[in-house]
Amino acid sequence: MSQLASTVLSVLDLAPIRQGGSAAETFRDSVSLAQHTESLGYQRYWLAEHHNIAGIASAATAVLIGHVAGQTSTIRVGSGGIMLPNHPPLVIAEQFGTLETLYPGRIDLGLGRAPGSDGATMRAMRRHAHAGVDDFPELLEELRRYLDDADPRQTVKAVPGQGTHVPIWLLGSSGYSAQLAAKLGLPFAFAAQFAPGYLFEALRLYRDNFRPSEHLEAPYAMVGLPVMAAESDEMAHYLATTAQQKFLNLIRGKPTQSLPPVDTLDWSPMERAQVEQFLGAAIIGGPETVKAQLEEFQARTGANELMINSDFYSHADRLRSYEIVAQAAR
Repeated sequence: MSQLASTVLSVLDLAPIRQGGSAAETFRDSVSLAQHTESLGYQRYWLAEHHNIAGIASAATAVLIGHVAGQTSTIRVGSGGIMLPNHPPLVIAEQFGTLETLYPGRIDLGLGRAPGSDGATMRAMRRHAHAGVDDFPELLEELRRYLDDADPRQTVKAVPGQGTHVPIWLLGSSGYSAQLAAKLGLPFAFAAQFAPGYLFEALRLYRDNFRPSEHLEAPYAMVGLPVMAAESDEMAHYLATTAQQKFLNLIRGKPTQSLPPVDTLDWSPMERAQVEQFLGAAIIGGPETVKAQLEEFQARTGANELMINSDFYSHADRLRSYEIVAQAAR
């Protein structure tokens, strides 16, 4: 058995709104994708918190997690992630405690420390535009207290939430979260789906500094990975222009909804280099190419789990991509 065959596969859904579509269509597609990947044997289905972005519909992340969990039966559903500095820890504990109560044993709480918003959006969320993230460890400890068994001295309790022990993951694209996850003995997820540059150093820091805890005896590393799989290499590279256009417009300061694939991209050499940096870990190709590159990537990272993000304009193409990945891992 290859290492890939024994590696857990999961799904990252960024809830894309496509050009000509709507948020309602996106929510239907998310349920469809979750049901499809559940039938294919994927273990988790995570949604990410984003605000004030025209092409992403997962702003109310906990609500959407509940919607997906309610229409699936076995796949774990969670956040990849909730941006902890944006919310009072008590509110997160109540939301995810409620989800865990409704769907016991199926909810994950992945946490990030970046606000993930521009200054105007941060102010609209009642956060100071210059607020930092230096208090992340303290916020995390407070949140963990609300989800653990109640301390008799505890004045404020999360109801529901207290005693639900929702599994917490730390997410990141640098060494900070890797080292904090290691110190606390928590699982760690690296965001190579958009920031692969620090991947190997972050994994090294996490594994080298890991301290066993009541939650985890040994380091457990997940890697987010963009994969655009299709029937042929040529078709996959054509369909991948949707993801490339998304990053290109982000670089230009004009975020858009998901755009149809195109034959050629009008970009400068510098813009192309920047897009390729964002998608530096991307696997793009037909079934044989995807299988070979997935096996190579898993061997290089030693990841316990790969969380696949397949970004397509057509929902049917996205469904097919996850099928190809599942088949490649057998």
